Amino acid sequence: MDHGQSRSYGDRSYRWNRENYSRQRRYVDIWAFVLKLMTAQWAYHKAWSYPGGMTDEAKAKRRRSMAIWIRETCLDLGPTFIKVGQLFSTRADLFPIEYVEELSKLQDRVPAFGYEQVEKIITADFGKTVPELYRNFDPIPIAAASLGQVHRAQLHSGEEVVVKVQRPGLKKLFTIDLQILKGIARYFQNHPKWGRGRDWMGIYEECCRILWEEIEYLNEGRNADTFRRNFRQEDWVQVPRVYWRYSSHRTLTLEYLPGIKISHYEALEAAGLDRKLLARLGAKAYLQQLLNDGFFHADPHPGNIAVSSDGALIFYDFGMMGQVQPITRDKLMGLFFGIAQKDSEQVVDALVSLGALAPAEDMGPVRRSIQYMLDHFMDKPFEEQSITAISDDLYEIAYDQPFRFPATFTFVMRAFSTLEGVGKGLDPAFNFMEVAQPFAMQLMTEGNGSRNGFSEGLLGELGRQAAQVSTTALGLPRRIEDTLDKLERGDIRVRVRSTETDRALRRIGNVNMGTNYTLLIGAFTLSATILLVNQLIWLAILAAIAAVIPTVAFIRLLIRLDRSDRMF
Repeated sequence: MDHGQSRSYGDRSYRWNRENYSRQRRYVDIWAFVLKLMTAQWAYHKAWSYPGGMTDEAKAKRRRSMAIWIRETCLDLGPTFIKVGQLFSTRADLFPIEYVEELSKLQDRVPAFGYEQVEKIITADFGKTVPELYRNFDPIPIAAASLGQVHRAQLHSGEEVVVKVQRPGLKKLFTIDLQILKGIARYFQNHPKWGRGRDWMGIYEECCRILWEEIEYLNEGRNADTFRRNFRQEDWVQVPRVYWRYSSHRTLTLEYLPGIKISHYEALEAAGLDRKLLARLGAKAYLQQLLNDGFFHADPHPGNIAVSSDGALIFYDFGMMGQVQPITRDKLMGLFFGIAQKDSEQVVDALVSLGALAPAEDMGPVRRSIQYMLDHFMDKPFEEQSITAISDDLYEIAYDQPFRFPATFTFVMRAFSTLEGVGKGLDPAFNFMEVAQPFAMQLMTEGNGSRNGFSEGLLGELGRQAAQVSTTALGLPRRIEDTLDKLERGDIRVRVRSTETDRALRRIGNVNMGTNYTLLIGAFTLSATILLVNQLIWLAILAAIAAVIPTVAFIRLLIRLDRSDRMF
């Protein structure tokens, strides 16, 4: 949450501060949004919907305008859809890159709710009034977000604190909206086109889990304590302490740790702080979270990171955290070695084991896409590569392919990209991959078993690979013999894919379709002529109208064939 000044979205009319929501009204509003989106998606593939012609530029322009409309509608629909949109901004395997980019712009700065509602929530949760719990409680929040807002206060014992209070009626709104979204997810799952190869119900369950965890403030307090313990040996990272006696499901009281927002560059320089050092410390902190602790901040945008007067990083807002289990990091090690060796086969196997890639009968297209990416990026030194460029290309490849990025994977990629952007803002020469190199080398050569049981490093991996190679080599003669036996028995099926043959077959099919259209046009035209000669004018008109339909289809077919000939 941004510990800066609260702002609103211009003159937009919000209904954020209600405690009661109409299920019927939400049902109509949400389904209207979904139906408009489905209609627009259907029209996107129709050439007649493009006045100036269905060009790549026209399609890209429509995707961009549609993405902006989706983002604006999510803002109109309120907290649930702001959070769902933010989650979907990590799912480039589901949506075009334009949608992902616009959804990533969804921000949490929204109008605050009144102090009377704050008093009502705190009194209901603790059975005591605000003056009984705090003194000098500032009724004007210092930050307001879609899920809650933050007030400065002071405990009666003298400690300076901030009090995070949940937006009224939020749980009821989530209950209504998520029930409606369940029906929408079920509809998409059963859709003959959009449901194919997509686990919409699984995506829905993942969104529900993340959303309910984020509005459980006791869970956020536990996350903050864990995060603080992980950095207890580091004096360059500060985490607010939780005051549990003053915390509940909807209220969280934290130590007040003021700082300069990490994106306020002029203020950092005025305070005499080294921006280059801060950029490296930000990357170092995140790498330690991911590689050493396996517990990381999943939303490290500039509003959640500040800098103290002595140059320490201050982290805020622990509602959305990610975890990487040791077994997952073991699989990531295999992925890392596959990438290092430019072995697309090993990369595919690792992605399947991680659950990031759905196995299919023919993995050839996916393997070729991965090999292209490996060849494209691995020709540059490690320290010259960009996390953002890699993730963008990965997302381009992933869209409409059998990639199924788990939430942890997408959170890591988004956090890497965000931190690289923060680092480049602090230091234009900053490169995240250069900072990550020492951590990667440490992981390869030493392992990390002291903290998380992740003890197998480079030697262990090399040993496994040597054993695998020796086993494969010893079994090779037997496999060759078995293959020859199957070939003699005719048990081997060879599948040949020819682009030229496929193209010729498609052209023959189009020619046959054109012949059918021609016969229909001739039949209806002849019928109209005979009816007109016999003075049956109305029937002749109907026959002529019927002839127009196959004529239009025939013209479109000719245009498609002409474009195909030009392309090839």
